[in-house]
Amino acid sequence: GRFFRTHQEGEAMAAIVPETSIGFSGRVSAGLWVHPNKEQLVYPLGCAVVVEKIAGKKTQQFLLGDNNPVSCVAVSQSGRFIAAGLTTHQGFQAEIVLWDARTMKERTRFKLHKVMVQSLAFSPNERFLVSVGGPDDGTVVVWDLEKGAALCGSPVAATAAGAALVVRFTNRSDTTFITAGDSTLRVWEVDVDNRKLRPTDVALGTLRRVFNCAVVSEDDEAAYLGTTTGDIVQISVRTKMLKSIGPDKTKVEKGVTALALVRTGELLVGGGGGSIMRMRPGTWKAEGLKKVEGSVSSIALRGEGHEFFVGTSLSNMYRVTFPDMALDVRAVGHYERINQVAFPRGSSEVFATCSINDIRVWQTATNKELLRITVPGKECHCLAFHPDGRAIISGWDDGVVRCFAPQTGKLLFQIMNAHTKGVTAITYTNDAGRLLTGGGEGLVRVWKLGRETQTLVTGMKEHKGQITDIKVRRNDSECVSASADGTCIIWDLTRFVRNQILFANTLFKQVCYRPDEAQVLTVGTDRKAAYWEVYDGSLIREVEAGAAPINALDLSPDGSRFVIGGDDRLVKVLSYKDGACTHVGAGHSGNIAHLKICPGQRYIVSVSTDGAIFRWAFPQ
Repeated sequence: GRFFRTHQEGEAMAAIVPETSIGFSGRVSAGLWVHPNKEQLVYPLGCAVVVEKIAGKKTQQFLLGDNNPVSCVAVSQSGRFIAAGLTTHQGFQAEIVLWDARTMKERTRFKLHKVMVQSLAFSPNERFLVSVGGPDDGTVVVWDLEKGAALCGSPVAATAAGAALVVRFTNRSDTTFITAGDSTLRVWEVDVDNRKLRPTDVALGTLRRVFNCAVVSEDDEAAYLGTTTGDIVQISVRTKMLKSIGPDKTKVEKGVTALALVRTGELLVGGGGGSIMRMRPGTWKAEGLKKVEGSVSSIALRGEGHEFFVGTSLSNMYRVTFPDMALDVRAVGHYERINQVAFPRGSSEVFATCSINDIRVWQTATNKELLRITVPGKECHCLAFHPDGRAIISGWDDGVVRCFAPQTGKLLFQIMNAHTKGVTAITYTNDAGRLLTGGGEGLVRVWKLGRETQTLVTGMKEHKGQITDIKVRRNDSECVSASADGTCIIWDLTRFVRNQILFANTLFKQVCYRPDEAQVLTVGTDRKAAYWEVYDGSLIREVEAGAAPINALDLSPDGSRFVIGGDDRLVKVLSYKDGACTHVGAGHSGNIAHLKICPGQRYIVSVSTDGAIFRWAFPQ
């Protein structure tokens, strides 16, 4: 496979690829595509483009650009090429990556636009790719796919107009395309011999609109453009004139955000308020209105359009049949940052993740969402399963500990005002008789759990900063807490005093006991993994483990290896004995917030701040 170089030893490491992922970058406009072979979906997830089988087991393949998020996706008409535009940092040039869809290998990269690529389109015979840059760029570039180089470029809009948001080729000509955006709508001709672009502004008269999306009719006569106002503008591509605009009275709620054209001549319209409907151009009457969660960002037809797929900004995917508009949910995912992932003790079949507004329980083998527990407007920082799996305990940013039933999501109990600055770490003791919580103010609190009661036993106050992690020994005599104040404290859980303290010049993020419990392993913002002796708190060794702060750590159940992840967005497997990195996995485009090795030591599940969940095979 691909090999990476380590920072310190310079030895080669094997790459691990994600087995499956849960999530979808739903805020990417027109990001969801059905491959022309009608058997695969193509969609962005963070910095990867996922190619997923529609039928059966939904097997996935990943096309990785680099560590930059995907901002737009395009699939060519025959399905031979897949392209993705990326977003980079201010002052840098954003890349366009082109893959061969048959071999799933990268073919070439194009680089001209500043900061971000806004939209992409392939010409019908796959000679050219046209790209529009983001608001910092303001150019349109035509790329020659045979030569793998830019053919010509031009500013995308008149200086008085705003930025272009969408580009579409016509269906028959390789040299005519349309750009549309904030108060700009142009039809372009490509002069291949002179390497020039010749734009014509469409005559809209006094009409001013911000265009979100566009679709061109099959005979190239008309183009339809969705606007933020909630109406659709129909223009003639040949005469470059306005033909019609509608609906007149009842506009589409929160603007038209996605469009598709079916063979019957009807338009499929998606709105910012989550509505999907059929509409016939001319009469502009809405039919078959359905509602989905989130604003509709993509509509992708499968084949002739007897069914189509809808992607929304809340990372949900739906399958809809045409013309009866029957909806079923295909996939759901987190749409905000994920803070933690947890497995029940001794079981790898399900896992839970927590995010802003909700906790979700997933089936490991199928990626199916089994349960969603919603607490609107609150963020869940941490969660843990009851040792025998009968409850999920969670800590929230409003300082409340909430306990839920894992099958129904029913609230079993809550502890109000458990901590003043939010509950940031939580765990049960192994006998499930007590609960340990850590807060943003630096307190570690011990609660006794009765059948109906939760009573505070004591609070252990020595940390000055937020508690980031708590782990308990197997015999419940001791626990270790990690904090952002640069200390880890090993507490006696019978006398509730400190046994040992570990100091380092870092914000500790996570801590783990080795299976024999003679040592603890810590990671933090100093990019090192540190091994400590438990009985006297001395530092045994430090391993330079990465180029960025490390947020996540888990030790394998047999203690031979550990896995880390952090702001370099890589999942790394290291040997415990010598601290050498053996495997590296790339795929996340957000910082990795947390990861866990499943109790059966078969998978690693990692979660990131962009809302993606990846499952990796644990290297045997």
